[in-house]
Amino acid sequence: MSRADARGALGPLGKLLALNWPLIALVTALSAVGFLMLYAAAGGALDPWARAQMIRFGVGFAGMIVIAMIHIRFWRAMAPLTYAGALGLLVLVEFFGTVGMGAQRWISLGPLQIQPSEVMKVALVLALAAYYARLDPSRVSRPLWLLPPLALILVPTGLVLIQPNLGTAVMLLAGGGAVMFLAGVSLWYFAAAVAGVAGLVTAVLRSHGTSWQLLHDYQYRRIFTFLDPDTDPLGAGYHITQAKIAMGSGGIAGRGFMQGTQSRLNFLPERHTDFIFTSFAEDFGFVGAIGLLALFALVIVFCMVSAMSNRDRFGALVTGGIAMMFFLFFAVNMGMVMGMMPVVGVPLPLVSYGGSAMLVLMAAFGLVQSAHVHRPRVRG
Repeated sequence: MSRADARGALGPLGKLLALNWPLIALVTALSAVGFLMLYAAAGGALDPWARAQMIRFGVGFAGMIVIAMIHIRFWRAMAPLTYAGALGLLVLVEFFGTVGMGAQRWISLGPLQIQPSEVMKVALVLALAAYYARLDPSRVSRPLWLLPPLALILVPTGLVLIQPNLGTAVMLLAGGGAVMFLAGVSLWYFAAAVAGVAGLVTAVLRSHGTSWQLLHDYQYRRIFTFLDPDTDPLGAGYHITQAKIAMGSGGIAGRGFMQGTQSRLNFLPERHTDFIFTSFAEDFGFVGAIGLLALFALVIVFCMVSAMSNRDRFGALVTGGIAMMFFLFFAVNMGMVMGMMPVVGVPLPLVSYGGSAMLVLMAAFGLVQSAHVHRPRVRG
């Protein structure tokens, strides 16, 4: 038998040195881009967005380090409780949630206002990773053993749809499916799922204007605006139209920091949240946008390299699952603001303004670091 070294035996200093520091540097760099753009969005002021985001990052960074120091076995044991807690918060939102922007998505816990759907994104990855870590590999693709993970995915997805929050519901479905893919579920199931999605999309479009309409009117407006934003350029198509103008205005090298006309003259909507990427592209141009995209891509690369080198199945699935969820975050946001996808209200991770999203993401990267620090290793 080979001599194995469980990194959980390392002391606090050893664990700090064993952290994936390049990944931490990338996360910090992306957050710094967010601070810069929030400062610009406020017209060159730290308030009301940049200062609050910096504080949240500081709290989240400390939380990330604390989570990383705790052995990954603890987080595996906590996975069912974390999922149950997130699910409970989603249920509470239906009865005691705070309504904002036409949707009931937030819940107040004392001085804190939490968006439980953000917590569920990570809790779902933990729960699925824990399930597949315990499951015999020979049973992964058997129909009976697919029922528990499907239930874990579909129950919170249904609760999020009720809020309504179509963007996050899609993220939960896709993120859960990504973990199942990484766990080795047969590709035939995913082919069947794609066919089912195609059928569902057809049903959604055909139900518009009928007594059995499947989506809210504003969600249909988003879909039709995505298909042809010029039909209502001053109404439902305004966001996408202005976003495209802003990105085109940036050109190759950009107009310069805080010199973008669309942002500075308030033509660009939600420039501190969902459409912050277009504001960045106008200021720093195509070159800057590619650079920002490269930072996001490098985060995925470092996470996947860590996952593939981890011989602990739970740690590998958690790392890979969080990497895929992070990819979905920025891919959907960028596709949305460039007119390649419908506007579904997904923020740009670590860059857009948002308390729950920032704190949950930093906690997620803490789990990635915990899996990395405490991964089994053979000592030569």
